[in-house]
Amino acid sequence: MMSQMPQPTALSRCPSCEEPLEAGDRFCGACGYDLSAVPEPPQDEPTITMNGTSPRPPSSVSSVDWPVAPEVDSSDIPAPVHRATDIRGTDSGGTELPHAAHESAGVRFDRPREPDEYPLAPPAEARPEARSEALAEARHETPAEPPADPRTADLATPPAGTRLCVACRAGSVDNDGYCENCGHAQPRERDHMEQELSAVSAVSDRGLRHHRNEDAFTISTTALPDGAPAVVAIVCDGVSSATRPDEASLAASRAAGESLLAALPLGTHPQQAMHEAIIAAAEAVNSLADSPASHDEHAPHVNAPACTLVGAVVTPTLLIIGWVGDSRAYWIPVDRASPPARLTEDDSWAAQMVAAGLMNEAEAYADERAHAITGWLGADAYELEPHTASFKPDRPGVVVVCTDGLWNYAEAAEDMAEVVPLDAAERPLHSAQVLVGHALDGGGHDNVTVAVVPFPAPVQGAGSA
Repeated sequence: MMSQMPQPTALSRCPSCEEPLEAGDRFCGACGYDLSAVPEPPQDEPTITMNGTSPRPPSSVSSVDWPVAPEVDSSDIPAPVHRATDIRGTDSGGTELPHAAHESAGVRFDRPREPDEYPLAPPAEARPEARSEALAEARHETPAEPPADPRTADLATPPAGTRLCVACRAGSVDNDGYCENCGHAQPRERDHMEQELSAVSAVSDRGLRHHRNEDAFTISTTALPDGAPAVVAIVCDGVSSATRPDEASLAASRAAGESLLAALPLGTHPQQAMHEAIIAAAEAVNSLADSPASHDEHAPHVNAPACTLVGAVVTPTLLIIGWVGDSRAYWIPVDRASPPARLTEDDSWAAQMVAAGLMNEAEAYADERAHAITGWLGADAYELEPHTASFKPDRPGVVVVCTDGLWNYAEAAEDMAEVVPLDAAERPLHSAQVLVGHALDGGGHDNVTVAVVPFPAPVQGAGSA
């Protein structure tokens, strides 16, 4: 993900020629574009304010037998039952989701321009032993005996628990992440992560262009009060131009996962539990902004940590999706004769342009500003608008929960369905690996993270993990 500081409005530049606009302009001074044709953004009602004050969600549903997905509020009107191909769903208040993404008061521009390539490791001449050899030669001295070849040297066995080098498989790794024997830099733990459970699997990779992985995920399973299983998958994407985006995504994914695992066994309806989990994730990211004064003195203009979030809860009968930002969830039926569907709507500049009628979808997502996000988790977000949707699929399938590092290479639901293996419901880890490989083969321009969750949740998948 990538961002810039939030702008006062989403249309501070002319939609026609991108000339900067002044407050009160009715026509563009450069091309004469009629600015009165641009519709005013709707007035937003924040769910949570900047000071962290938020209304308490309605009381939980005591019964666990949900024939339909009830409203999250106290109303007795049941929420509509959705088929797998109906992606409208309901929001946290129980109202039907609009087709257009929510327009917030701020826009965060993600993905600053990346260099064509990152520099490689220093050449052999830059190694300390090579420099000492060159210096000895200049002084007409006999160079010291070169170190033994780590591939053939008879090295002492490192103490138990010592981290071994991935290159020579013999030397131990120091606190700076380098092998004490051959000097090889070790991969970081988050560069590539995989986790497999019986009912869900996830894979995350740094990609080919980023110097670190700023994505994070949490997957787990638990049991509802009646013993039915509930599978949880949370995927978060750090905003690259903010400070500590990797910490933001990790904190958000963990907080959301813990919140769901605490609420679901108590009988809280999964849609309400997802809403509360997003709020918990936002509070966790907000707390990262409380940095020491010395940090602010050295970097007074650094954005607060921020990330996006998308999550899924799968039970034997229900599918709940929650999100903020532009990470997505897709429905892929096992029977590929049935249509796939995208289950989320982006909080993004591109979605705003389409909703305003200024561009069609192809034009908007081809624009370099397409990934400017209008909703995110972080202390500098103007408001938090958790989106949740409930579905009751009428057939087996898998839910693909992913960051834009994947869907950039398979944006339409039909494109995603073509990439997902046919046996994804039986082999979710293999499917997640295939999807990450698809993104890397396509260029790997961003971190890529994906969780694959089969529906319905298998009964044998119950139990906390």
